[in-house]
Amino acid sequence: MHRDALRDYLDELLQVAQFHDYCPNGLQVEGRAEIRKIICGVTASQALLDAAVNADADAVLVHHGYFWKDDDNRVTGIRKSRLATLLKRDINLFAYHLPLDAHAELGNNAQLAALAGWTAEGRFGDQDIGFIGRPDTLCTAGDVLAQIEATLCRTALLVGDAQRKVKRIAWCSGGAQGHFEEAIAAGADLYVSGEISEQTTHLARESGVPYIAAGHHATERHGIQALGAHLTKRFGLACDFVDIDNPV
Repeated sequence: MHRDALRDYLDELLQVAQFHDYCPNGLQVEGRAEIRKIICGVTASQALLDAAVNADADAVLVHHGYFWKDDDNRVTGIRKSRLATLLKRDINLFAYHLPLDAHAELGNNAQLAALAGWTAEGRFGDQDIGFIGRPDTLCTAGDVLAQIEATLCRTALLVGDAQRKVKRIAWCSGGAQGHFEEAIAAGADLYVSGEISEQTTHLARESGVPYIAAGHHATERHGIQALGAHLTKRFGLACDFVDIDNPV
């Protein structure tokens, strides 16, 4: 598949033009024109790039790419090493941040819900990134914690009353603790995200709405896998997911 055709398809599929993001979405580093094999991952770390080189991949497809707002734009140090790896091997880098969080089927939030058995019934937060709905059965916050830990294969943190009944659950993958108040306002009995901040603890205690921090990386592994599987089914591209361990 030609690089530009893949870029155009992904940009349209993920509705990139609808989002105001902290980074450019789409093709971030141009490589060879013909793409047959793609390495998928959460973040375009050096370890993922090395895996792409070892696999003789034509492209890397990630959720967290480069050129973030307020980054130092000088090409030195780690940035130089990463870009040099891509450019020397003529490997393309595609990255989709908020568009991959928000996609109704392939996105991180949609995939998290599918894995956990939650039904999305609405959206909240800036650009409708957050999802709100209901769990498959009436449960407590502690039940949801146990379910998440089993599903994501990692220890999660629950702040608040583990015995609170959960009829309405809100979730937003990654570093979305800033949307907690909006989730509360939307009527959530429990909020699930990836990260937690110092002030999140007090908000959970004082609002009575428990908060679960399930891991930034852990909550964002599945959207990129779903996107890779979609490309394989649609175009026959070889898309291999490489999970670079990250405890955060």
